[in-house]
Amino acid sequence: MLKEFKEFALKGNMVDLAIAVVLGGAFGAIVSSLVKDILMPPLGKLVGGVDFAELFIVLGRGTYPSLKAAKDAGAATINYGIFINALINFLLVAWALFFVVKGINSARRQPAPAAPTEKECPHCAMKISIRARRCPHCTSAL
Repeated sequence: MLKEFKEFALKGNMVDLAIAVVLGGAFGAIVSSLVKDILMPPLGKLVGGVDFAELFIVLGRGTYPSLKAAKDAGAATINYGIFINALINFLLVAWALFFVVKGINSARRQPAPAAPTEKECPHCAMKISIRARRCPHCTSAL
């Protein structure tokens, strides 16, 4: 049973998946930092320094100067500003990933198309070797 588990765990697909998960986590941290540290500050400056996280609606009676004060008082709130932040973060992450993947795809080398090894006989339309001087099917001279 130990031998079977070893074979299962060390299959090529399993190792590839483990590597992909580790690299995906590291790549996720890079993209999150790109969004949080590079893209969000100029966007915040562009919209006038608005902090969406402080936008909320109190369910019930009472008014509170901040979301923290409402939470501390135990008030039920709809935190639509945090949702807006999450939505903006998602869109920026998707946008950044689009350009990262686009750059990776353009950096990949496209293999040169293989030279053709067959051609079509002009008389019988059968596929023949490109080096043939006579068609083996209809015996026509090429």
